[in-house]
Amino acid sequence: MSVPDTRVEVIDPQALEAAGWRSKAGQGFNVAVGPFWMRGRDAEREVGLIVREQHTNNAGRMHGGALMTFADISLGSGAGDALGHKYCVTAQMNVQFVSGAHVGEFVVCRPELVRRSAQLVFMRGLITVADRAIASAEGIWKELQAK
Repeated sequence: MSVPDTRVEVIDPQALEAAGWRSKAGQGFNVAVGPFWMRGRDAEREVGLIVREQHTNNAGRMHGGALMTFADISLGSGAGDALGHKYCVTAQMNVQFVSGAHVGEFVVCRPELVRRSAQLVFMRGLITVADRAIASAEGIWKELQAK
């Protein structure tokens, strides 16, 4: 069975920069999945990712693991904002897959703070391509204590 070619024109990084996005490669494992794009801070934070071949599964769509990693990075950046940019780790996360993303599409998440307690941050976010929802995510992040 052949998978139809649904690729779109690749997003121009210069156009993203002109729209206020900044590229962030990250460190460690994040380098393998990124680069990620960010703009805004705190309640206005947006995180984006240009889907590339390395992010796809055998069906030519963004792999669920890559999408979950994107959700983790996106909501985790919002948790970091809520904690005043202290380090935190994911304690729990749920992702609901709604649709797929293809190579060349720009995936965006706007992390939303649900609640902050003494050491925990509760986040959620809708993950979209243009006006199309492809996933939703929610999770809990725990602040790391200084050594």
